[in-house]
Amino acid sequence: MAVRAFTVLDNNLRALAAQWAGLLQTTADTGAPAEVPDFADRSVQVEGTLGTGGVVRIEGSNDGTNYAPLTDPQGNTLDFNAVNRIEQVQEITRYLRPRVTAGDGGTNFTVTLYGRRL
Repeated sequence: MAVRAFTVLDNNLRALAAQWAGLLQTTADTGAPAEVPDFADRSVQVEGTLGTGGVVRIEGSNDGTNYAPLTDPQGNTLDFNAVNRIEQVQEITRYLRPRVTAGDGGTNFTVTLYGRRL
């Protein structure tokens, strides 16, 4: 399992944009956790190539060790099995990360997090 670092695209007084690129199934990649407790509004965007059966899950943690799936406002687990989608993140957790849970050698995701400070 490879842990992919995120790149901060924008960080100002009102918002943060961070991106994990090159999330692959062949190495069961996980994104490095982003510590984002002060962002009350969050969304994630998924781009890239699904391959066969590709899925990337958005997870959260309050202790930085134990991660659980996060959900959208309708209570659906944030498991992306399609690209070119944006979803709001319902839960406010201290840490957030993407994790590839399925796919093949063609699976390659880019996940972008946007958070707005109140």
